[in-house]
Amino acid sequence: MPLPDPTPLLAKAPVIPVLTISRLEDAVPLARALVEGGLPVLEVTLRTPVACEAIAAIAREVPDAMVGAGTVLNADDLARVLGAGAKFIVSPGTPATLADALAACGVPALPGCATVSEAMTLARRGFQVLKFFPAEASGGLRWLKSVADPLPKLKFCPTGGITLQNAPDYLALPNIVAVGGSWVAPKDALASGDFARITALAREAARLRA
Repeated sequence: MPLPDPTPLLAKAPVIPVLTISRLEDAVPLARALVEGGLPVLEVTLRTPVACEAIAAIAREVPDAMVGAGTVLNADDLARVLGAGAKFIVSPGTPATLADALAACGVPALPGCATVSEAMTLARRGFQVLKFFPAEASGGLRWLKSVADPLPKLKFCPTGGITLQNAPDYLALPNIVAVGGSWVAPKDALASGDFARITALAREAARLRA
């Protein structure tokens, strides 16, 4: 049976905000600010103690957001985020046990890879859209251009070192469906509660596909 396809989800916006939420009270206003700016698909990373609660709050209170979980490292993480209401899953890398869990989880997943061998292994497992991480450190545009011909059926969402400046170059590649980036939710804007600035950055990012 084919695995859930993340392509329709990723087609909603050119940039997937990669969010590290330290204060639970920021979760809902942050999600609303990004959705207002045109970025409805949100990846909340499991890098803080409140991450699962933040996912649950966004899923419950921001119906126009498609909230997923990032930095999912194992089956226990996967169970927690699915219980919180995550609509898609992202991992930085994908050991075999995690690949099996992602394949069985029932929601779209972006398993992480950084090498051709990893990409081929995941493709054989049935995944056709992969997270390329850390993108800039792993070869960036040159890597993605190089694998386009030998791996023609695979698509990627590069994350790691993606900025407003280099995102258009990534999005211009035919094997890219979206990019992941944290620049749309800067730490200082979150710390000061400047959600209007975050909305403005989201609007700027949402225009990149055009």
